[in-house]
Amino acid sequence: MTLTYPLARYRFEFEATTAIRLPEYAGSALRGAFGHALRQLACVTRAKTCDGCLLAATCPYTSVFEPQKPMSASLSLATPPVPYIIEPPEWGARQYAPGETLTFRFTLVGRAIEQLPLCIMAWRRAFARGVGAGDGTAELLNVAYEEQTGAIPAVGATDLHNPIEDRSNQFEPTTTDQLIYHPGETVAEHSRLLTLAMQDVPATVTLEFLTPLRLQENAHALPPSRLVPRPLLMALVRRASLLSEHHQGQPLLTPAQFTELSYAANGIEGQTQMEWRDW
Repeated sequence: MTLTYPLARYRFEFEATTAIRLPEYAGSALRGAFGHALRQLACVTRAKTCDGCLLAATCPYTSVFEPQKPMSASLSLATPPVPYIIEPPEWGARQYAPGETLTFRFTLVGRAIEQLPLCIMAWRRAFARGVGAGDGTAELLNVAYEEQTGAIPAVGATDLHNPIEDRSNQFEPTTTDQLIYHPGETVAEHSRLLTLAMQDVPATVTLEFLTPLRLQENAHALPPSRLVPRPLLMALVRRASLLSEHHQGQPLLTPAQFTELSYAANGIEGQTQMEWRDW
């Protein structure tokens, strides 16, 4: 069986022109700089907020950074999920000296992929203005499209007493890089679908979280002790479904399929090796 999803992952490489100091978790700093630059480029009204804007339904900024809730959406959905993911440098405060390369990944989902050229301009502006403590600056070197290829292998049982230490069944998809942009050029054509060929359903899966995770249940954050498989897996199902519905214009699952997955999640066991971390 082959699974496809409208998703494209990119690698951005910048060269520091002045010293850049990033905090322990750089995701928030990068997100803020990107959003500010994107709004400057896309907003034609120059209003302070997007509330009540006549152009909100068609604005590139709101479609990527502040998606608006459709009139037909469920009352339980406060805000649609954003169709982008920023994968910052690895956890830990660090400094980039002038001449050093700063690399991070940026993923777009659904129709937001069409806004890649604008997003590239926003990232260039963000780093030209400065990011992190001291507003360090950098120039874009290139953007590469990272295509995930290969099949998900069938796996056997993993030692559930220490699953993270057992790497024998770890799935490492093959990644093919395609340079699609250099400054001064246009963006090259590339795939807009994530495709995975699934041979067999794995019996055991280990998830390693590289950035902070915050899940809520009944408006309360779930502590590590309550992060059992069902709420995590169903949160993933809901997020993937909402992204497809709001940013691709089509449902990912039928109600019957969603119910089937919810029922299946009840029978999955697991254990966590996570801790609460403030940042």
